[in-house]
Amino acid sequence: MILFPAIDLKDGQCVRLKLGDMGQATVYNDDPAAQARSFRALGFDWLHVVDLNGAFEGRAVNRGAVERILTAVEGMKVQLGGGIRDLPAIEAWLAAGIERVILGTVAVRDPALVRAACARFPGRVVVGIDARGGKVAVEGWAEASELGAVDLARKFEDAGVAAIVYTDIDRDGILKGINFEATLALARAVSIPVIASGGLASMADIERLMQPDCRILQGAISGRAIYDGRLDPKAALERIARG
Repeated sequence: MILFPAIDLKDGQCVRLKLGDMGQATVYNDDPAAQARSFRALGFDWLHVVDLNGAFEGRAVNRGAVERILTAVEGMKVQLGGGIRDLPAIEAWLAAGIERVILGTVAVRDPALVRAACARFPGRVVVGIDARGGKVAVEGWAEASELGAVDLARKFEDAGVAAIVYTDIDRDGILKGINFEATLALARAVSIPVIASGGLASMADIERLMQPDCRILQGAISGRAIYDGRLDPKAALERIARG
C-alpha cells in the first residue's frame, strides 16, 4: 500500500482545491519544491503532482515548478498529471525524471494514444479517472461526460496501464473520507491496480485501507488532511508499514 502525498500546482504555488473548483483554492506553500523536500524528509517514497492550470489549458503551465520539485527530491518517485495530451509531452516528462505520467482527459478523447504510450513506455503510464456521480469528468473537471468510470477503465484492461488513479470529485478536498464503495467496485471490475483519491480525512481512512478487502488497491492519495494536520504522516506511514 502506497501513500502518495499530493502537490497540486496553481500559478506556481502549492494549493488544494475544494470539489475541484479552481475558484476555491487554498494556498499552502508558495514554494512547491520546499514542500516536496518536506514530504521526502517525512519518509514518503512517492509524490503525486498535478499541474492544475495545465489540466485546464491542455499544456504544461507549471513546468518550472515541476522541474524544481524534481531537482529538490532527486531519487524520489514522482507521478505527474495535468495537461499531458500527446506522446512528445509524455516522452519529455519521463526523460526529465518523472517516474509515471497520468493521462486523464486524453484517456477519454483518444484511448489509442494511451495504448501507444503504454506500449512505448511500459509501466510508466497511469490513467486518471475523475468522476462526479459515477460519470467521468474531463478538462480539469470542467466538463462532464456520459461515460461511466468502470466503462472507461475497462477500455484499458489489456493496454498495459500501470495503475488507475480514481478520484471521486464529490469528495475531493472536503475531508469527508474516501469513497470506498465506488473505489473498490472499480478495483474489482478491472485487473489494473487502483489508487484511491479524494476525501482522505484521517487515520480512520488509513485503518480502513489496511483492511483485507482493500489489499487490491495500490494505494491512496492524501492532500488537505496532511496540510491541515488532520493526518499525522509518520503515524500513517508506520501503520502502513505494519501491514
